[in-house]
Amino acid sequence: MTLSVLIPSSVVREAEDKREATRKLGYIARSAAIFQADQLNIFPDREGERRLGGEFVETVLRYAATPPHLRKKIWGQRDELEYVGVLPPLRVSSTTGSESTDSGSLTQGIVTEVGSDDRVRVNCELQHPISLHVPDSMSVREGTRVAIRISSREPVRARIVDTPLSGFDVSCLDLVDALDHATAGITVATSRHGEMITTGRLPELTARIDRAGATIVFGAPGRGLLAILGDDNPPNTQTQMGEHASSHMDANTTGGGTASGMVEPSIDPGFDLWINTIPRQGSEVVRTEEAMFASLALLTVTE
Repeated sequence: MTLSVLIPSSVVREAEDKREATRKLGYIARSAAIFQADQLNIFPDREGERRLGGEFVETVLRYAATPPHLRKKIWGQRDELEYVGVLPPLRVSSTTGSESTDSGSLTQGIVTEVGSDDRVRVNCELQHPISLHVPDSMSVREGTRVAIRISSREPVRARIVDTPLSGFDVSCLDLVDALDHATAGITVATSRHGEMITTGRLPELTARIDRAGATIVFGAPGRGLLAILGDDNPPNTQTQMGEHASSHMDANTTGGGTASGMVEPSIDPGFDLWINTIPRQGSEVVRTEEAMFASLALLTVTE
């Protein structure tokens, strides 16, 4: 199962300064780490961006996802990273341990250069970057985290192994491409205009996600997915947001349904579901990091 989370490049649009924006991205990274997301992708929303845009968001999140012992070596000094001291620690293990004294230790590395002949340059816990062969079963690019088995440090003997890693990868990806990806699983749009999640519907939905994986997409503060997609006719949610409202939308329909008080979005890039994970929203605006904690806590529940 693959769990992918998508956020817009405008996600820090309401931040007053770079320090506040960095702290906000730290909570987004924490949410992805806590709920074991495999991918944290950024999709473009140029119209919604303000002073700090997608490049800033990508840089800070990629820094946060980098194992602490590699950050200085990989990133050095950059303007976007001026306030990374406010980032909360992810506490994600950067190693998976040693299988035995004969097989060597397993650690994480970051691909810094992709060369020819299926070889890449990798920074890891060794003193200098090393050139390693990429297994046929893997596809990597610059910035990809890889597992490295080190069998000897003097002389250096190491190889990339195709094994799952803790933590998540960060990349920029068009929304349509993300929804069409082979590992997308159940594609979910989170919106206050979506189908309300209820205790009756939750077991079926989480079981589907557990089997197929999911791509869960969030909007930005004050600029939800409908606004980002350019939908000029947002649904009427008066009934849906009521205390006793209920929804009968079939979970197998694509972004649609005709639940009471709910209208299918006129623009939909291909979501399987539009859902509202905070049906009794008490604040006019839910921040993206708050929506992530609320939504991922529900959608990753297991039996």
